[in-house]
Amino acid sequence: MPPTPSGRDRRTYDPNRVRRALIQQVEAVTDAAHRLTPAQHALPSGLPGWDVHHLLVHIAQQIDAIPRQLGRPETDVSDPPPSARAPRAPRAAPGLRAPQPAQAAQSSEPAQSSQPAQVSLSRWALSTAACAERLDAATREEAAAVDGPARVGQAVADLEPVIESAVREDLLVPLEAGTMRMLDFTVSRLVELVVHSDDLARATGVRVPLDRQATAATVRVLADALAAKAPGGAVEVRVPPFAVVQAVEGPRHTRGTPPNVVETDPLSWIRLATGRLAWGEALEGGRLRAGGERSDLSGVLPVLG
Repeated sequence: MPPTPSGRDRRTYDPNRVRRALIQQVEAVTDAAHRLTPAQHALPSGLPGWDVHHLLVHIAQQIDAIPRQLGRPETDVSDPPPSARAPRAPRAAPGLRAPQPAQAAQSSEPAQSSQPAQVSLSRWALSTAACAERLDAATREEAAAVDGPARVGQAVADLEPVIESAVREDLLVPLEAGTMRMLDFTVSRLVELVVHSDDLARATGVRVPLDRQATAATVRVLADALAAKAPGGAVEVRVPPFAVVQAVEGPRHTRGTPPNVVETDPLSWIRLATGRLAWGEALEGGRLRAGGERSDLSGVLPVLG
């Protein structure tokens, strides 16, 4: 796999693979949620101030963020990205109010800068820390009023009718910083689901399988976010078999063995990139190999808040 250029802003994700990964990861975490005992709900989640009940509610919020975004009146049709293959005509999702054709082309004039900027997955990942306090408050408020597994079950029920629209590239959904392609937004939910599935498994001891495609997407989003946060070509970061990126300012490597290399496994990378695993702990435990004077990435991790 060739290295991903530093600062790469948009990686292409296959809609069919994303849809399958979403289904598999949602099923895995839902099954785990319904196997927990009441005592396990009260266990610490590993996240500050949250027990497992809070974590379940937050997971449900990540699942039903998809139907909520699709149902917003601001959601609009756009032209597909130039890199996309000719898409199949999307199947209308039951219960989803599809934007009318007139919304897609309200005038014959070309789009100008008045349109909201599009948010890439890297930009989304790097912006999550700024939203952490608000999301924490929303999770705590809802957790005080609902049953965790039931909340997850309702979120899944709301997702099922719109699963096809969840991977459309021709839909733009509104975010605080601009708009995001619906496919990319769904990939961001995969990242959340993989990270929190791992949180749930570690907190409770209940097995929560991580879908391979969901894991691959998560690794790549977090690797690209690192390259965007610390652009450069001095360090090659390898997470086999899913991602290779170059990052950090300094001499760019072009041939032979790179002088600065960081290599780790997918799950360790996910934990490093989200602050679940400290750099020094990963080195001491043999879960991370770093060679070269510029290879210490502790100053630019985590990339996801």
